[in-house]
Amino acid sequence: MEFTLSDSLSRIASSTGFAALTGGHVIMLLVSLVLFYLAIWKQFEPLLLLPIGMGCLLANLPLTGLANTVDGGLFNIFYYGVKHEILPPLIFLGVGALTDFGPMLANPYTLFLGAAAQIGVYTTLVGAVALGFNMQEASAIGIIGGADGPTSIFLAAKLAPHLLGPIAVAAYSYMSLVPLIQPPIMRFFTTKKEREVRMEQLKPISPNVKIIFPIAVTVICCLMLPGVAPLLGMFMLGNLFRESGVTQRLSETAQTHLINIVTILLALSVGSSMTAESFLTLETIKIIVLGLIAFCFATAGGVLFGKLMYIFTKGKVNPLIGSAGVSAVPMAARVSQKVGAEELKGNYLLMHAMGPNVAGVIGSAVAAGVFLSLFGDVGAAHSTAMVLTVGE
Repeated sequence: MEFTLSDSLSRIASSTGFAALTGGHVIMLLVSLVLFYLAIWKQFEPLLLLPIGMGCLLANLPLTGLANTVDGGLFNIFYYGVKHEILPPLIFLGVGALTDFGPMLANPYTLFLGAAAQIGVYTTLVGAVALGFNMQEASAIGIIGGADGPTSIFLAAKLAPHLLGPIAVAAYSYMSLVPLIQPPIMRFFTTKKEREVRMEQLKPISPNVKIIFPIAVTVICCLMLPGVAPLLGMFMLGNLFRESGVTQRLSETAQTHLINIVTILLALSVGSSMTAESFLTLETIKIIVLGLIAFCFATAGGVLFGKLMYIFTKGKVNPLIGSAGVSAVPMAARVSQKVGAEELKGNYLLMHAMGPNVAGVIGSAVAAGVFLSLFGDVGAAHSTAMVLTVGE
C-alpha cells in the first residue's frame, strides 16, 4: 500500500494525543496544575498532592493508557493495591510507628474528644443522603470529616469506588488546609479566658502500658468491628514496632522508607482515578462542599466537647485541644498549640492536643468499621439473611 506525503502526515497527526484531546481533558490538566501549585508553592501536603497531581495529569493525557481503568496499564496495576486493601493499611503501619499514645494514655478523657470530633462524619452522612447519594456513597463521603486520607480511600474503594478520586482529593485537600480552616472555628466557639487555660504537665506512662494498649485495642475493636481489622491491625502493629523496644529496625523502616514508597504508589493511584469522565460531574462538586462541611462540623464538635470538659473540670481543660480530635496527625495538634500560644505566650498545649489527635485516628477507623458493618458486603449479606429468616 502506498501513501502520499499528505496521507502520512495525516496518519501521524491522527495518532497523536492532540487529536484525541477534549475539553474535559483540558479541564483536568488544569486541575492537576492547581494541585502542583498547592503542593509546591503553597506547600499544602506536598508529599501527597504532588504525586496525586502527576497521576491526574498522566491519566488525562489521551492515548497514553495510564488511567487506572485501562487493563494492564501501569496505574491500573498500582490501583490493585487500593482495590485489594494493600496500600492504605501499609500507610497505617507507618503512621502507627510514628504515633506516641503516651499523651492519650496520660489523659484518657481525650478519647472522648477524639470521639466527639467524629460528629462531622455522621452529620455529613445525613447531608449526603439528603443530596441524593445512597448509603454506601454517603458513608464514604462522610468519613472525610475524620480528616484521615488513608481511611477515606480504604472506605471509598470498598463502598463507592466510582467516587474514589473526588473523595480522596477532598480528604487530602482539607487535611492540608487545617491551619486555615480550624482557627476561625476554634475562636468562634471559645472565649479568651478558655483559650488561655494552662494545663498540668502530663504524667509519664510505663513502657508495659504502652505495649499492652495496642494489643488490647486490636482485640476489642477487631472483634466488635471485623471490617476495620486491616487498618487498625496494621496501625497497632506499627505502634508495637515502636514501643516494644526489640524491633528498632522494623520501626525505622516503617517510619521512613516503607511509608514513603507506599505514599507514592497510593497517591499516583488516586490521581489516576481523576479522569475527566469520572471527575467532572455534579457529584464531585457536592462531595467537595460536603467534605468542607464535614471538616467544619468535626472541628466544632471537638471544641464544644472540650468546653464541656472545661466546665466539668472547673477550668483545667483548654477547649482548644478538642479541635485536634480530627485525625490529621500531627498538624491539628500543632494548630491547637499555635492558637493557644497566640492567646497566652508560653502556653504549651502540643502534647495535650496529641491525645485527642491520636484518639481521632482510632475514632475515624472505628467509624469506617461501623459503616462497613452496616453497608458493606458483609453487612448487606447479614441484613439479607435476616430478612429471609423473618420471611420464613
